[in-house]
Amino acid sequence: MYLTNRFFSALAGLICFFVLAFFVPSLLSLSIALAMGLLLVTLWDVWRLYRPDITLTCVRRLPRLFNLGDANVVRLELQNTSPLKLQLTLIEELPVQLQIRDFTRDAVLAPGEEQTIRYEVRPTERGEYTFGATNIFIRQVLGLVERRVIANPSEMTVGVYPSILQMKQMELQAFNRTSTLSGIKKIRRIGHSYEFEQIKNYVRGDDYRSINWKATSRRGNLMVNQYEDERAQQVYCLLDKSRSMRLPFAGLSLMDYSINSILALSNIVLGKYDRAGLISFSDKLGAIIKADSRPQQLQKILTALYKEKERPLEANYELLYFAARKLITGRSLLLLFTNFESAYALERVLPVLRRINRIHLLVVVFFENSEIRQFAETPPTNLEGVYEQTTARKFLAEKEQLVQKLSQYGIQAILTKPEELSINTINKYLELKSRGLI
Repeated sequence: MYLTNRFFSALAGLICFFVLAFFVPSLLSLSIALAMGLLLVTLWDVWRLYRPDITLTCVRRLPRLFNLGDANVVRLELQNTSPLKLQLTLIEELPVQLQIRDFTRDAVLAPGEEQTIRYEVRPTERGEYTFGATNIFIRQVLGLVERRVIANPSEMTVGVYPSILQMKQMELQAFNRTSTLSGIKKIRRIGHSYEFEQIKNYVRGDDYRSINWKATSRRGNLMVNQYEDERAQQVYCLLDKSRSMRLPFAGLSLMDYSINSILALSNIVLGKYDRAGLISFSDKLGAIIKADSRPQQLQKILTALYKEKERPLEANYELLYFAARKLITGRSLLLLFTNFESAYALERVLPVLRRINRIHLLVVVFFENSEIRQFAETPPTNLEGVYEQTTARKFLAEKEQLVQKLSQYGIQAILTKPEELSINTINKYLELKSRGLI
């Protein structure tokens, strides 16, 4: 049993009456009467609150898994099976990773009423999240006393995986040709791929250069060759999990942004009938999944990404070159998710990247500091702000020079904001595929 703020407010008012009774003796009898009344009302409130027929049920509904970096909905299903109207305050014991210590929800339930309370959690770390009990504080109409009821006493655990929700959204935009959703670019195809699909009747708009004259002479109608995108091409995502990927933006590290993007890209690659693979590295090799297009390949990639952890050491690019030579058979498209904060950092690994690019088609994906970009676009208010803004713009210009440096050696590059990583990476894959470079 808990005494509420309303009770203490009433008690404070009663004390004021007793203090005034020292100066106005006629108020003493009134103060005593009010004290007896407060005691009786409190006892009556306690009796109503602890009646045997006061029953309340609360069931927590969790999704099968949480999506990293997305809003995930948790539901609390309440039912008042008592004959009295109840006022509730719910306090959830949320997972420690969320660092939320002030979670409360209020509700009012009529007799026999059912109500569902929904709230969202946004996990920013992969792993297992454990929910504790739901503490429900029940009050009657007077609200002088509260009674605590503990619901969901057993711990409930849910895993936080790379965002499947973002993966499905990217899939919808990439494969729905009639969609007007923004993000995935429509790439103009120059020429066509080399894999023949079928011969079909000519319709207005077909490329006249694809007319099959032999079939046309046999059928007496214009016939054209139809081609399709080449399939079974190998696409590897190379994940750098060194300390340079621990930089956080909007609660997520660059590595977590890359993990969500790799899952979305792998789904698109498999949907295009190509073979998706994964290699993670830092000072040593991590997960290695050979490129494949089997139905269980996406689940294997998802499980591997779920287990990945950042390492506090520098990345070993010589080890990456070894993996590209020995573990990847045949020319493949390699998308390297990493980050370079300076030209010196790129210069150190550029010889290795050039060697990898000779045997594979390499795309280096690194990040623009969106917070510095936002700061650089804010008008300065004083002389010190001018100097700081100039330094910020110099830093951004240096990042753009890194893209030009890579292009000089024939290495594809993507400089992107963390929140636009998935869209820009998928666009690059579709562009390279439409140009026949892989």
